[in-house]
Amino acid sequence: MIKFTKQQLAQLESKNITTDTILKQIERFKIGFPVVKLDRPAVVSDGILKLHNSDHSRYQRLYEERLDHLQILKFVPASGAATRMFKFLHEFLKDFDPCEDSINSFINKNRAQELFTFFIAIEKFPFYDEVMTSLRTTYNEWHAKADREKKILFVKQMLEIDGLNYGNMPKGLVPFHRYKDHNTTAFEEHLFEASIYASTNKQARLHFTIAEDFKDHFNAEFDRIEKIVESKTGTEFEIEFSHQKSSTDTIAVDYNNQPIVTETGDLFFRPSGHGALLMNLNELDADIIFIKNIDNVTVSSLEQEVGDYKKSLAGLLLTLQEQCFKYLRLIDENKVDEILKAEIEEFLMIQLSAVLPSDYKKYAREFQLEYLFNRLNRPLRVCGMVKNEGEPGGGPFWVYNQKGELSIEIIEGAQIDKSNTQQVAIVNKSTHFNPVDLVCAVRDYKGEKFNLLDFCDEQTGFITHKSRLGMDIKAQELPGLWNGGMAYWNSVFVEVPLITFNPVKTVNDLLKPAHQN
Repeated sequence: MIKFTKQQLAQLESKNITTDTILKQIERFKIGFPVVKLDRPAVVSDGILKLHNSDHSRYQRLYEERLDHLQILKFVPASGAATRMFKFLHEFLKDFDPCEDSINSFINKNRAQELFTFFIAIEKFPFYDEVMTSLRTTYNEWHAKADREKKILFVKQMLEIDGLNYGNMPKGLVPFHRYKDHNTTAFEEHLFEASIYASTNKQARLHFTIAEDFKDHFNAEFDRIEKIVESKTGTEFEIEFSHQKSSTDTIAVDYNNQPIVTETGDLFFRPSGHGALLMNLNELDADIIFIKNIDNVTVSSLEQEVGDYKKSLAGLLLTLQEQCFKYLRLIDENKVDEILKAEIEEFLMIQLSAVLPSDYKKYAREFQLEYLFNRLNRPLRVCGMVKNEGEPGGGPFWVYNQKGELSIEIIEGAQIDKSNTQQVAIVNKSTHFNPVDLVCAVRDYKGEKFNLLDFCDEQTGFITHKSRLGMDIKAQELPGLWNGGMAYWNSVFVEVPLITFNPVKTVNDLLKPAHQN
């Protein structure tokens, strides 16, 4: 039995975490999480809908017609630091020895293809002029320096705290795109994009989840760009920020499953992944909530096309929601005959990819209707899926959940049993990737907001292996926001073109056409 000190009990109280929660987490470290059981990948015509151009246009028009009568919100997880974006440059600064290597020999010796690409294309990066201006201001004899020294100083000036400090900033505040008269950050591009598909009556509301330490930085960026973006788009912006709640942090343990205690006597906690943001999302309310990652933006010339696909997904969502609400009211009012019951069953199976229980036909009629009601009365999401071109991350699969039910879900790689050759074979047959392109409806047929925590599969968290001060430790992540956190939503997967997915995982991604003018 673990005994907590008075200091640790006070710490838990300040984080709004109970001792029972800690003990459950420690027990989970001991027994592990159940691995997911994949049945087959979701593919076009078996779990993924492929819209014809006429359907795409029809849903887009439907959404546009209703837009000004809807409450729309764009939700952007933006907590991530840009550190990983510049990982190979940090490694270069750490490992490069100017006394022993030229930059070319370092690249060849370390097979540092990313570094080679960075230096070859350095003038194409949106921050190039800003870094160079800063360098020429800092070093009076800049032009006289050797090429090798210039390259090293460029990287340092770009990343380090004494320079522009991009390496320690949130990804959303790093310059992503260069236009004729200015550079834009990912944060700014999200505003432009929102004006296209998430603006009602010339007003757009966006909610960013950020690290608390950077709230002033985001506010300063919005103050800088607000008038510029509003004048270019004709849209006023309401910007909200929230932080990952301290109560969602999870305890870290050693390999004997004993809690890690810091040098000052506190328990050591770690953030619990993007699944923690389910709490943030649950506090928001709107008719439609778009969810998109901070780094998935594109240059202005492509934003309209991207926006049109967002509109068509939203139009499909409204169409499906309207049908769900119609059926729910009829069940509620006891106005369902056998013909209508069969129609509802078909709607669930064909339109919502639901699988009825194997013994459903044996249910008494009243229990069949109860099942249909509960199956319809869930949060609804339409998820864009792009063809898989090797990006890391989750994808759409048919899965047996912890209740033994077959359902369609987004599954992350960490949930899959890599030692099971059959499961790996299923993964290898998958054709599509989840780009975090979601359109969500979070109200029921009476207009009341769902408690989203009721539709999370708690069994889909996972254990990660980290290190602290040279010591191997174990940490825990909550069910992911768009996978386990939404496991019991009604989900519809729709193929969308690759143009809608332009993530920036590494700085060199900014060289791709979607980020270059």
